[in-house]
Amino acid sequence: MTNYREILRLKSQGYSERNIALAASCSRNTVSEVLQRAEDHGLTWPLSANVTNADLKKILYPPVTDSHKRLPDYNRVRKELMRNGVTKKLLWTEYVNECQLAGDEPLMYSQFCYYIQQDEEKRRATMHINRKPGEHVEVDWAGDPAHFTDSATGEIVNAYVFVGVMPYSQYTYAEAFLDEKQAAWNTAHVHMFRFFGGVPKILVPDNTKTAVVHNKRWEDPQVNRSYHELAEHYGTAIIPARIRHPKDKPSAEGNVGHVST
Repeated sequence: MTNYREILRLKSQGYSERNIALAASCSRNTVSEVLQRAEDHGLTWPLSANVTNADLKKILYPPVTDSHKRLPDYNRVRKELMRNGVTKKLLWTEYVNECQLAGDEPLMYSQFCYYIQQDEEKRRATMHINRKPGEHVEVDWAGDPAHFTDSATGEIVNAYVFVGVMPYSQYTYAEAFLDEKQAAWNTAHVHMFRFFGGVPKILVPDNTKTAVVHNKRWEDPQVNRSYHELAEHYGTAIIPARIRHPKDKPSAEGNVGHVST
């Protein structure tokens, strides 16, 4: 959150907006806007110690109400955004069409995104995880295949996309194959190592059959033999993500969504 108290305090001491921006770790435009809004609301330093930055935000940036406009269905939007290829722009277009058919006034795209973000923040619990550069790579197949046309036969052929991501930098490698078999999986890793210029200490795959096999205990997956031999050859370790725990490899999940879209 912007440190509104610090901005007002430094302004009262005669600091320039540029220096205030540096000291408060925000942009110069933010400083200028905060000072203008504070002047409009008659806020001056010193302030009471009980007035927090959260209180100042409510005063300087009161919530915008669009009671006369139809609000989006947050539950539906949240479910749709989990599907590959679905974007907020697409959902807003559908929302506008629904409003027009019902005779309601729709929100502008920026307002639509604002309300969606506010709803997400109510449900989101986040924790910063420290990553080391190049320590591990998250790998997976993209959910939906790409397609290309065979120039000789005119046939539309599926192309299955392998995705590997370095979580620290989000540096991503993607390559398409004609199938998702073991040879393609292993080849993708060899090409990925060459592209990255090295081998990570840890590989974090999904529970695809080209990575793990399941014995009677499905919760205790065993690494695929061929994949394990590849790891031995390159001197890396394989730690599969838990079943139905996509947050074990969030970088791969996020970039798979981008690639699929």
